[in-house]
Amino acid sequence: MSENARLHEVITQSIHRHENWLAFDLFMAAALYTPELGYYSNSSQQFGALPSSGSDYITAPVLSPYFGKALAAQLQQALQATRTRTIWEFGAGSGALASHILTALGDTLERYIIVDLSATLREQQRLTIQRHVPEHAHKVHWIDQLPEKFSGVVVGNEVLDAMPVKLIHRLQGQWHERGVSLDATGQQFCWDDRPTSLHPPVTIEGHADYLTELPLQAEGFIRTLADRMECGAAFFIDYGFPEHEFYHPQRSMGTLMCHRLHKADTDPLVDVGLKDITAHVNFTGIALAAQESGMDVLGYTTQAHFLLNCGMLDLLPQDQSHASLAARSAAFKLIGEHEMGEIFKVIALGKNCDLDPLGFANGDRTHTL
Repeated sequence: MSENARLHEVITQSIHRHENWLAFDLFMAAALYTPELGYYSNSSQQFGALPSSGSDYITAPVLSPYFGKALAAQLQQALQATRTRTIWEFGAGSGALASHILTALGDTLERYIIVDLSATLREQQRLTIQRHVPEHAHKVHWIDQLPEKFSGVVVGNEVLDAMPVKLIHRLQGQWHERGVSLDATGQQFCWDDRPTSLHPPVTIEGHADYLTELPLQAEGFIRTLADRMECGAAFFIDYGFPEHEFYHPQRSMGTLMCHRLHKADTDPLVDVGLKDITAHVNFTGIALAAQESGMDVLGYTTQAHFLLNCGMLDLLPQDQSHASLAARSAAFKLIGEHEMGEIFKVIALGKNCDLDPLGFANGDRTHTL
């Protein structure tokens, strides 16, 4: 039986255990994180520049090493401000970002700790780091959950968008929670909406049907991070919006997306385990969760502003060789308005540290949250 078929059976059994209705956040968690079978745990190749590699999407660190090199300038400032020498990376993906940060900061770091649940991705990360920064590989450690108390600088690139979300659906003026059931054959997954007391944190104007997400797990993660951090700063890079844009009346189909072979679709119920499932980040919710739990919001801006503030342009090679031209072309995609520069945002959070982060010197949008 294939990994995909085995995962289908695992989720089917879970639906039966939950009286034939599985809330979507539980379905998404199973599809992505079931050990050995979920999308992030199976043998599929997620990261790559082209579909021909068998990959499903590209991330900024895979696209260009100058993402990590620019980010390293911000991390170095935060390490100095917090008087710590440890970086904690959540969801390290292919290990590309870790290797780029270690290249830039390895001599000043004592430890680089990766928090990742996937044994498959951990091995990929180990190989990447060993290949590119063998001199610093001994500083890298893997854990599957945060200790009760910690200090240091946290980084997470495209980690919040992969946290399971609840789906809620306004039908004829009544909010329903969207779950997953089995169709009449008992073989296929299908949508099943049930009335709920859940609702968005803001009023959605109008009476038209409206589908959206509640990213409760991401906000819970931030609260746990705040509770356990004694002294430190955290930087999260992801695609998303402030709350007033996230729940805009015209965004009536939500932001849930699936990715496979560099193509996007909106149906997470097919090819389960073979494609990524993500939702955009409500950065207002992230900021409020942090503030309510004792952290400060240190900055919020676009990826373009952040990388420019961190001096990325000064890091790029300036000669006219083919390699340098290709490097500049890839790096400019990180900051292009119609590429990754505008849709991706960066939020900085801090606790018990005196830090005015350089990545937000120009273009800070904290006031929009």
